[in-house]
Amino acid sequence: MHICVLGAGIIGVTSAYRLLEEGHEVTLIDARPVAGNGTSLGNGAQLSYSYVAPLADPSVWTHWPHYLFSADSPLTLRPTMDPAQWRWLLSFLGACNAASVQRTTVELLRLAFLSRDQLNQIRTALPFDFSYSTAGKLVMYTDPSGLDGARKQVAFQSQYGCQQEVISAERCLQIEPALAAANRQWAGGVYTPSEEAGDCAQFCQGLVNVMHAKSGFRFLHSASIGAPTLERGALRSVQAGNQTVSADAFVLALGADSAAFARQAGFRLPVYPLKGYSITVPLDDAVAQTAAPQVSITDLSKKIVYARLGNRLRVAGRVEIVGMDTSIPARAVNELKQGVRELFPDSARNTDDARLSPWAGFRPATPSGIPIIGASPVANLFLNVGQGSLGWTLACGSAELLAAQIAGRKTAIDDTAFRFAA
Repeated sequence: MHICVLGAGIIGVTSAYRLLEEGHEVTLIDARPVAGNGTSLGNGAQLSYSYVAPLADPSVWTHWPHYLFSADSPLTLRPTMDPAQWRWLLSFLGACNAASVQRTTVELLRLAFLSRDQLNQIRTALPFDFSYSTAGKLVMYTDPSGLDGARKQVAFQSQYGCQQEVISAERCLQIEPALAAANRQWAGGVYTPSEEAGDCAQFCQGLVNVMHAKSGFRFLHSASIGAPTLERGALRSVQAGNQTVSADAFVLALGADSAAFARQAGFRLPVYPLKGYSITVPLDDAVAQTAAPQVSITDLSKKIVYARLGNRLRVAGRVEIVGMDTSIPARAVNELKQGVRELFPDSARNTDDARLSPWAGFRPATPSGIPIIGASPVANLFLNVGQGSLGWTLACGSAELLAAQIAGRKTAIDDTAFRFAA
């Protein structure tokens, strides 16, 4: 079967690879010249298989005024006239309850662990470089009550295979000595030794290079995807730049742009962009390299994540519900720079702003946090969308689910929660 995958971010690339491995002919299309050059380019780089609790949380109700009116809130909401934003927000608020969060967390843990297994199979079979590491992760708390709350989450997640430990501030510094320079009074942290990190864009590009060497694959890059042509309830072709591409089946993996394509195809997709930012700090000398962490770090008080990528440090943060505003305000970059100065001051002492590669991306999120994987209302159009901030973490597992669904065989995990619901 000839399958056309729309979108060459991490979700589209892993989908294309898995379908090619199934024996299908695959055409991958993207508007950018290089795979992984959009939201996948500068994401937080952490492969956080045990940290999948959704953004929709009961605490949102008490923090809502802060999100709306505080300049220093890590979550920013700017209401627009877009009805899609309001529909998404209403559904999001409806998911902000304890029962929904627990159900979502369990489903995402299952998908995350499947994804970890699938990525490790790819990594073993195809040893290309993507700055991969297995140094673990520390989530750092400054608030003792927050750390107490973390104990409950750790206990809950332990029932589903997570191996985590709540540890003292002293133990955190033993695990990651670079934290000793931080301008913080730590209460302690949650340590997950099995967590990983890697450069998502490098992985995308490496996997596309592997696919180029196989028969039955082509990559149409620099080709904007135009309106779909439908006939008798099925998608027959799409416009890709100046070409018309026909296929037996299509996979929608356009990230935050997926909702617009779905509207053109005649149905509504509950996906909305959550904007985030990152900088990448070059670690040019031995002092900077020693001062930067090896373990992935989340500073929970600031909602900033740090991931080591060889001799670079990826620093990412913020969630903004502002539509598709592509600007990168100085305020957002300064917040991330300030975070580095406070936690790892010697890691960026000689780095000027021009070398920090500021990035903004649009995480394609569903209100509940559960991605949508599988059949759509259009007969031969399949969906792999809505992974939100967990796109890198969930990509390989999502691709495995998709491939099994298209083949009509039993999926590795129960896929009921991930199916499209009108």
